[in-house]
Amino acid sequence: MAYGSIGDVRAAPTILHLDMDAFFAAAEQASKPSLRGKPVIVGGLGPRGVVSTASYEARSFGVRSAMPMAQARRLCPNAAYLVPRFQLYRTVSEQVMELLGRLSPLVEPLSLDEAFVDLEAGGVAFGSAAAQEAGERLRRDIRAVTGLSGSVGLAGSKMLAKIASEQAKPDGLVLIEPGTERGLLAPMPVRILPGVGPATGEHLRRAGMTTVADLAEAGEDELVRLLGKSHGASLYRMAAGHDDRPVVAERDTKSVSVEDTFDVDLHDRVRIMTEVGRLADRCVQRLRASGHSGRTIVLKVRRYDFSTLTRSETLRGPTDDPGVVREAAGRLLDSVDTTGGVRLLGVGVSGLADYTQEDLFAQAAEERAAEGRAAEGQAVEERAAEEPETEEPPVAAAEAEPVEDPAQRRWLAGHDVTHAEYGPGWVQGSGVGRVTVRFETPTSLVPGRVRTFRVDDPGLEPSEPLPLVETTERLPLVEKDETETATGTETETGIGMGIGTDGKVETVAGAGTPAGQESPLARRPKSRSEGGGPGSGAAMSRP
Repeated sequence: MAYGSIGDVRAAPTILHLDMDAFFAAAEQASKPSLRGKPVIVGGLGPRGVVSTASYEARSFGVRSAMPMAQARRLCPNAAYLVPRFQLYRTVSEQVMELLGRLSPLVEPLSLDEAFVDLEAGGVAFGSAAAQEAGERLRRDIRAVTGLSGSVGLAGSKMLAKIASEQAKPDGLVLIEPGTERGLLAPMPVRILPGVGPATGEHLRRAGMTTVADLAEAGEDELVRLLGKSHGASLYRMAAGHDDRPVVAERDTKSVSVEDTFDVDLHDRVRIMTEVGRLADRCVQRLRASGHSGRTIVLKVRRYDFSTLTRSETLRGPTDDPGVVREAAGRLLDSVDTTGGVRLLGVGVSGLADYTQEDLFAQAAEERAAEGRAAEGQAVEERAAEEPETEEPPVAAAEAEPVEDPAQRRWLAGHDVTHAEYGPGWVQGSGVGRVTVRFETPTSLVPGRVRTFRVDDPGLEPSEPLPLVETTERLPLVEKDETETATGTETETGIGMGIGTDGKVETVAGAGTPAGQESPLARRPKSRSEGGGPGSGAAMSRP
């Protein structure tokens, strides 16, 4: 079968796809010098948690994204297990997206760490050489601004650009020249194509189709027979390399939702209702933050036997009122049998609009309320004039706002703290009334010292993440690595306490660098420009 260029792709590789390398885990390693070059796994630490991102060091043990955390612990027991810090990830993502925006006005973000860019629209590149230079410059700028690495793919279509960035991992650049697309796609597994998941892949395997070339040779009619008209026709076009999807700068949000998986199945109906109300409030917060309202309220319930039920209710008009969403979700819950137990709950809002039904009447309602307040005030004045003067009773003292009990504070593994005496650091773990903190900053050249405190230590406070790259005067460095308790007693170096969401104490290994070992910075995977590649550094895989 002859392969050539494809009519639906551009004549020049001017569509760029950027995918940051092991983004969450890499950000944690960049901010914590003691974890550089060591296995780091970010995700939910509870018994039902899943891996969000694993560093390349952890991937060499077989750990992958979306893997159950319990399985990851069996495969890599000595990794550092950290709770995600989305505030830090969003900050770094904004820096990366700003760099992409300098290349072109057409930037299509797919997630915090992934985006397409149309280089032609920005006038940056119209040919292969200029596109490659733009990609290399972007990688250098990302490294300079964030301290992290990203992999870049360049091609004439979005599908091929994404495939190229996959081949470039980690910390590389791959450009697919026009005219080579079909030859590149032919030997690849069918799962490389968008829309081919595990179920479709298995269905195709049973039909004898395991590579993209098999799909192209089978023909559109056969794929339509196997997969249906829409999916079959689309997959045939993809297998032939046809992809004319444009880079879209803004995507319309279709729905907003939140969900929680519980460590232990919920059986108490009151507790379940409380959790639904809490999820409804969080959903409305996201809805308002996106500047939307919605008409359809959706409740998702996953029961003890993994069966998932979805219920929805459509309102007369769009709303962003937490009370309305909470009541609607409660009504939906009334129709669901939860006697066997619930392992997951979710609340969502769809049918989005950029206004609320209440807005149409808000001004009139406010005017009526103002008139009512004025009339009530006048009546009070008239009654006061008729009544004899009496001594006013003493005014009750205003209720003091509740003060957080320091002993009840939760110290999540990996999160930032600051101490009045020792400065900034991060939580290695906590449990049995103690919290272990390593005091170091992203600019430290050696691992910082570790100290253990009571969880209610008055000098210890949560803090904001520090920038990954130094922008001002360098902070003083810690000159030695020692583990010390709050009373000054030295303990073993390199291991700190950790805690899961169930409150059990665990150890977090790999937090120190024994004397005489090679610097972690020297062990990072080399970039392609430095002579690295798939064989140098960790295994290639998606974050």
